[in-house]
Amino acid sequence: MENFTLKEGEEYIELKNLIKILGWVDTGSEAHARIDNQEIKVNGAIETQRRKKIRSGDVVMADGQQVKVK
Repeated sequence: MENFTLKEGEEYIELKNLIKILGWVDTGSEAHARIDNQEIKVNGAIETQRRKKIRSGDVVMADGQQVKVK
């Protein structure tokens, strides 16, 4: 499992931004499509909120990849 560390002072990162930073998608519109198509899971559950606040301890999964936010 990969780890992603929030920047100092950040409480969360939006799901669409996280998957873009991780390189799981190339564009914001691709991030929106993957989330809308129910291809992304957060803590084991399908997530459909594009701007879902991903906080420390959350695990995001897609296509056999997973990352834990710290």
